[in-house]
Amino acid sequence: MTSPTPTERQPGLAATVALYAAARVALVVLVTALLLLAGVPLVIAVLVALIVALPLSMVLFRGLRGRLDGALTTARERRARERDALRARLRGDTPADAPAEQPLDASDEPSDREADRRQQ
Repeated sequence: MTSPTPTERQPGLAATVALYAAARVALVVLVTALLLLAGVPLVIAVLVALIVALPLSMVLFRGLRGRLDGALTTARERRARERDALRARLRGDTPADAPAEQPLDASDEPSDREADRRQQ
């Protein structure tokens, strides 16, 4: 598997989580269907499928899990940067790499934006 180039757009965290969850559910359904065809009762087939699907998904979905780990890492790093920038603004510091932002007395809330416009 090759690593993506910087120009390739990676799917977001929500899309990656949804894809991984759908793959896991599909695996449980597949194992359940195979057990039902073998004559196993439905409840037993679902319980066995849940138990068997866990180790199978670790092997079968290794690449998908790696992509999920990457998306989680990216989201965690982005949130850490945003949190650090917010803390710096609250302390009154302006980081050197931060872009010029709106005045501190302006609000990001949609309901407050109209009031901010009226004050100016």
